[in-house]
Amino acid sequence: MDDLARIGADMLEVTSHRGPDFRGTWSTPSVFLGHNRLSIIDLSSASNQPMTRADHTLTYNGEIYNYIELRDELRGHGYTFTTSGDVEVILAAYDKWGTDCVRHFIGMWAFAIWDEGKRQLFCSRDRFGIKPFHYAECDGRLYFCSEVKGVKRSPLYRGGVNEAQVARGLYLGFMQHHTETYFNDIHILPAAHNLVWKDGTVRVWQYYDIETAAQDNASFGVHTDQFRELFLDSIKLTARRDVPLGVCLSGGLDSTSIACALANLGSEHEIRTFTAYYTGKGEVDERPFIDHVLQRYPQIEPHYISPSDVDVAEAIQRIAWLMDAPMPSSSYVSHYFVMQLAGQHGIKVALDGQGSDEIMGGYMHSMYRVLADEMRGGHMGTAMADLLAHRQRQSYSLPTTLSIAAKGVLTSLRDEPSLYAMEFARTYPWIMRQPTADYPINIGMRSGTRLNAFLHNLIYVTLLPTLLHTEDINAMAFSIESRVPFLDHRLVQLCFSMPNAHKVDRGETKKVLRAAMRGMVPDPVLDRKDKTGFTTPGHVVWLRGALSHLIEGDWTELDGYVDRGALRTVLDRYQRGDNSEALFVWRLAMLRLWMQIHVMA
Repeated sequence: MDDLARIGADMLEVTSHRGPDFRGTWSTPSVFLGHNRLSIIDLSSASNQPMTRADHTLTYNGEIYNYIELRDELRGHGYTFTTSGDVEVILAAYDKWGTDCVRHFIGMWAFAIWDEGKRQLFCSRDRFGIKPFHYAECDGRLYFCSEVKGVKRSPLYRGGVNEAQVARGLYLGFMQHHTETYFNDIHILPAAHNLVWKDGTVRVWQYYDIETAAQDNASFGVHTDQFRELFLDSIKLTARRDVPLGVCLSGGLDSTSIACALANLGSEHEIRTFTAYYTGKGEVDERPFIDHVLQRYPQIEPHYISPSDVDVAEAIQRIAWLMDAPMPSSSYVSHYFVMQLAGQHGIKVALDGQGSDEIMGGYMHSMYRVLADEMRGGHMGTAMADLLAHRQRQSYSLPTTLSIAAKGVLTSLRDEPSLYAMEFARTYPWIMRQPTADYPINIGMRSGTRLNAFLHNLIYVTLLPTLLHTEDINAMAFSIESRVPFLDHRLVQLCFSMPNAHKVDRGETKKVLRAAMRGMVPDPVLDRKDKTGFTTPGHVVWLRGALSHLIEGDWTELDGYVDRGALRTVLDRYQRGDNSEALFVWRLAMLRLWMQIHVMA
């Protein structure tokens, strides 16, 4: 076996969990393509990959949800098809439209097409980075893979740790940053970007972006109707498959909306839901909210898992190996067990609610931007009314309310880059050996409202890239394809075109979603004022119990990155029972574990 085939086989083997149904390879001088197939649509061998049509060969991860409509359109242009899946449609679309083919797709993808006629490799990643694309490039050579661990098997990987990313991960929770990973040699093709490798040269360009400045002044009722129509259409498209389907159901508004919308599509879908819960003092158990859904839709079949301390202790090493980057929150451990449960029940496609908060202002930090927009527009009375309504809705104390008001004022005076720079420098005790200025934080400031600028960064820079990375890793760990209906680009653009008040109004987040789902989602879920997500006992209970070994010892693994004395001070406070920096301690423990598994092993 020549070197290229040997390296390719090694990369395929280390990522075999992503596709257990078929392993295919294709090569020509200087080019090797491989694929681990997870069969979702057209289960026949005719749709195995890499697939060649004419002089184009494709390896691809994802789903083009509108492949049926595209196939009909391409037939009108004279194309014929021998399969019933979406792989062949991508090849025909590339033949017809070239690199602009991606503009016709609704879906999620990371793919590479070798164009023999042009002697070039065309690669693309979907508009929001739902599917991963990691690569290393040097001296005219390019190696790429869905996961970092695959690229690490290439000869271009030399093992250097990206210290700037270590700092971002600890203080901001980023698992990646634009094109950067935790390794100096391994890069990410950003969301909404294409890449072409030709004659040993790589060219990368952006093919899509959200329009943040244009505002549609339609009424709230019109926007509600438009949202409902697009959301239900997205559910119909993302439910297309030839294998069993499940829904990750947290009990919150987003995942409940998906489950209820799916139930309203009719009897064609068998709906199984999967939920993690915890019992005990202060723990989160969302089953009472899920019960409201089950009463409304008895056809839904629920499944639950409550991971024990023993389960977590036994799984933490595998989860940390899978992630390829330190986990900034223990919630991703809960999500791992939800996917494990789904896999045990034969699920191969799971719908999840990622993206909803990022397009509709679901996080409480959105309120600061709403207040800032009102203050900057001179609408102080509206700002005060929003603030007081927010206080009443969340039962905030006077000091908390005053803090929110102060942050609103600060947000009206500072742009997003400076706000994140402040958070980076001041959120936790600084323990890195170098000052903050040595670690660049590249945050953009989009035109339009302060809220839209904040949401745009959530989607492309600060939070969603991490959420989608863990979503993909946890699902693929059990050979499941995770789909996120809220990240249909048509729905995303609609939300960015709405006035702030259609997203966040009088302390009510995701207002348009709540209105659109009224009558479909049970009122007790629609009217929830809290936000929990996949809450876990990790930062406090696990680190002081089942995972306490992760914070014991001398911590030499972090030498060269953090100041040992400052680190010891943080750990000592935590071990004396101070929980004020518990999340920071979790991140330190996960960084240390990542070092042990991925750097020092």
